[in-house]
Amino acid sequence: MSSKNTVKEHTFSRPFVTEGGATIPEVTVAYQTWGQLNEAHDNAVLVCHALTGNTHVDEWFGGLFGPGKILDPNKYFIICPNVLGSCYGTTGPASINPETGRPYRIDFPKVTVRDTVRLHQQLLDTLEISGLAFAIGGSLGGMQVLEFSIMDDRPRKAICIGMGKAHRPWTIGISHSQRQAIYNDPNWNDGYYTDENPPDKGLAIARMIAMNSYRTPRDFDTKFGRNRQGDSTQFQIESYLRYQGQKLADRFDAVAYVRLTQMMDSHDVARGRGSYKKALQNVDIPMVVAGIDTDLLYPVFEQKELARLLPNGHYAEINSAHGHDAFLIEFEQMNKLFSPFLTKKKKSKAS
Repeated sequence: MSSKNTVKEHTFSRPFVTEGGATIPEVTVAYQTWGQLNEAHDNAVLVCHALTGNTHVDEWFGGLFGPGKILDPNKYFIICPNVLGSCYGTTGPASINPETGRPYRIDFPKVTVRDTVRLHQQLLDTLEISGLAFAIGGSLGGMQVLEFSIMDDRPRKAICIGMGKAHRPWTIGISHSQRQAIYNDPNWNDGYYTDENPPDKGLAIARMIAMNSYRTPRDFDTKFGRNRQGDSTQFQIESYLRYQGQKLADRFDAVAYVRLTQMMDSHDVARGRGSYKKALQNVDIPMVVAGIDTDLLYPVFEQKELARLLPNGHYAEINSAHGHDAFLIEFEQMNKLFSPFLTKKKKSKAS
């Protein structure tokens, strides 16, 4: 399903101050909406996208979107804002700094998941959204949903997929490796590259590293085996990774990728809040924490742990050969898993 919606933008006149104390003037947030707000303005659904995602929910969450599915625009007012620091309309490294007239590039400050949540809270305030029927997101999107549930009292239910209470050393290490690929591109120029000579090779390699963590050995065995690409000496898996790397380099900004992987590294709900139990004890809304049985990036023990820490948390499992990327693939299964949770009027505390 292709998006027929127009991407909307809202620019705030007041400067945005990050958790780290940096000031970003005139922040713009891009977003898309589907459906209509009810009279009480409380039938909204917040969809939070992943690392290189955008506001086109009806495309990348297409199997969950539409009449009779969990993201039903006939029932809900669905909103998906672009994260702070991205390159899809919300202010980020590729945006023009109004104080210099040039792109921010590496001068764009490090931002956190909580920074993005605060910006999106301001957007919901501006749109006079008083309540959220639920919030949903996978990976970085799930991190946003979890923080939103801590920082805001509007969500009545939430679904977090493929992440945990904090970014662990395993995932930080993978992100660090990807950033090193970008930093070592000859065109990186300390982050002050030009549009004419971007560090596309480094960004493509970063994506190749990521793809190996998003999928599974079984998935690659099934898709590629040890097959060659046509008559060449290149393995099909090599061709696939090159294609995925170049595909991202053609559509994404290198500093934005750096800043958003750093945003994911910032994820730690206990930071500044004491223990994890203390940080999560007041999140009493029903919340499904869904794991993917083959996820190498965020193993299911992380989701099980998070579900136990939440006062009204419930663990659900997606079975898939596709690894972490299953939350963008296994739509039929997710509709079946999440629909009963969303339609149930009363929810007792889950084990």
